[in-house]
Amino acid sequence: MKVLINQQTHELDGYATLADAVAAIEARPPFAAAVNTQFVPRTQYAQHPLCDGDQVEIISPVTGG
Repeated sequence: MKVLINQQTHELDGYATLADAVAAIEARPPFAAAVNTQFVPRTQYAQHPLCDGDQVEIISPVTGG
């Protein structure tokens, strides 16, 4: 299936979860993740299934002042 991860198309397994999407881009903590604009708790990444065309955002905090 194809999903958008941070606005780039990625091909994932048909049974992929949000955890697979996070692994696909090798995201490093700290970050938050959302699927189709809905934030998903970190504890649910492995249980949150993805569908073809889902939009995943991996958001890292920005520091500065």
